[in-house]
Amino acid sequence: MNIRSLLLLAAAVPLTANAWWNEAWTTQHTVELDPLAAGVELSAPVERVVVPVRLHSGNFDFLGARGDGGDLRFIADDDTTPLPFRLERYDAVNELALAWVEVPRLAPGEKTAIKLYSGNPGAPVEPVEAAIGAGSTAVFHFGDSAEGRVPQDASGNAHHAQAAVDIEPAGLLGASARLTGTGIVLSPSPALALGAGGSFSFSTWVRPDAIELPIVLYRQGALALRVSGGELKLEGAGQSLSGGPVAAGQWQHVAVSVGGGEAALYVNGKRTGAGAAVLPAAAGEVVIGDGLRGLLDMVVVDAVARSADRIRLEVASQGGDARLVRVMPSAGEVAEESHGYLGILVANLTIDAWVVIVILMAMFVIAALVMVVKARMISITDADNRVFLNRFRLAHEDLLELDRDAVHPHSSLYRLYQAGLREIRKRTDAQGGLSLSGASLDAIKASIDADMVRESHRLNAKMVMLTIAISGGPFLGLLGTVVGVMITFAAIAAAGDVNVNAIAPGIAAALLATVAGLAVAIPALFGYNYLASRIKNISADMQIFVDEFVTRVAERHAR
Repeated sequence: MNIRSLLLLAAAVPLTANAWWNEAWTTQHTVELDPLAAGVELSAPVERVVVPVRLHSGNFDFLGARGDGGDLRFIADDDTTPLPFRLERYDAVNELALAWVEVPRLAPGEKTAIKLYSGNPGAPVEPVEAAIGAGSTAVFHFGDSAEGRVPQDASGNAHHAQAAVDIEPAGLLGASARLTGTGIVLSPSPALALGAGGSFSFSTWVRPDAIELPIVLYRQGALALRVSGGELKLEGAGQSLSGGPVAAGQWQHVAVSVGGGEAALYVNGKRTGAGAAVLPAAAGEVVIGDGLRGLLDMVVVDAVARSADRIRLEVASQGGDARLVRVMPSAGEVAEESHGYLGILVANLTIDAWVVIVILMAMFVIAALVMVVKARMISITDADNRVFLNRFRLAHEDLLELDRDAVHPHSSLYRLYQAGLREIRKRTDAQGGLSLSGASLDAIKASIDADMVRESHRLNAKMVMLTIAISGGPFLGLLGTVVGVMITFAAIAAAGDVNVNAIAPGIAAALLATVAGLAVAIPALFGYNYLASRIKNISADMQIFVDEFVTRVAERHAR
């Protein structure tokens, strides 16, 4: 290969890596699937894996996408091949969405990336009810069961339930089915029929309210997957198999795989039981969840024996702490990420938190202005006081003439001195003589004390704004946080997505209000204590000056 060929190849690499599927779509996210990060070490490649992609305000810009989610497209990493997906929920108001996407292949020890495109208001309407499910016989998400509440088969095989069931909006993966003892019945179908000695798989998420009574998770003919005595059991495939506890009040993933003369039971992705098994022939109706009082979600029926790797991937991608799927920031958001996590918090602030933070910002500005103005005033007053006090203590015969040589407009002591002079000069006779009685000295001191109170008020003016910031700032911030957390949990409950990635940005942003409250209170606290100590010193100087001034006047002019 010559140098020219190498240069051409080097130039082509970044163009391929930064390809754009369609210029009409303005936003691109990378959806990364990392089995190792999810704790799943694959033993072999797994083909056609269906994973839930959870979108929320922390990883997706709902304002930049169409309000109904109709512009969402999932594309393979080659930026050419569209991937089948099913949009179970899209809530632009609460900024939560859930899409089921069929990924072509996951390989051992490798990350797999697909692209999510959005931001095209004029995108043509495409059928998002695509048949996905890795060739499954029947798949039920229950998110599309609100209309008529009849569970719909998402596999494209039209194995819909016979009757309606109650739907719990806030389930594990969006909406879940709530059963009250009566199971979901599927009509007989050649595709659902079991062949003697054939293969079969069944998996579901279940949360029983109680497990005292037997629960039939799946039954067709003689084959039955039960929960009896708090344990998962398979019956009707030769010997009875047991393995794996099933508890009440919590979500658990249960699965069974039969094929090749062997059956395996799984609970939360772990193989809990195995043994020889032969599938019986059965062509009747299928009953799912008979006797269950509780919630059921993501039911998958397969006519093949699913591998342990595929079952572990289901758990790793669908559970409440799922870590298999991660939606990366868009190309535009990557540049903004350089501003740190603060940008994420600000982007997820609720309206109430914004109101509180704006109020706190106003409080901070007012408190800062008060601290600056008061610090300057106190510094000038203290400096002028020192200059005047030095003159006063050096004066002897001209003690009552200090206002004629120089004035001290910023000195509180000088203003008290002037107040005393006014009262003294009122008592001067026509010849300029001055003789003060005890009552006169008391009156003079009372007048000076009154001015000293006014000077104290002047020094302490606006200090109440700092005390309001100190005590009110944290409480306002806490109010914003509590309301923000309430709104976040209410939105999660309404949307039915309990994934921690959907909750974390809202809660973290709500806590920003408390941080703002503390950011107002802490500087105000230090500023208040500093200013209060300076004011206290000046007040003490004024009290000492008043006593010293009256005493010196009494020494010279009292009769």
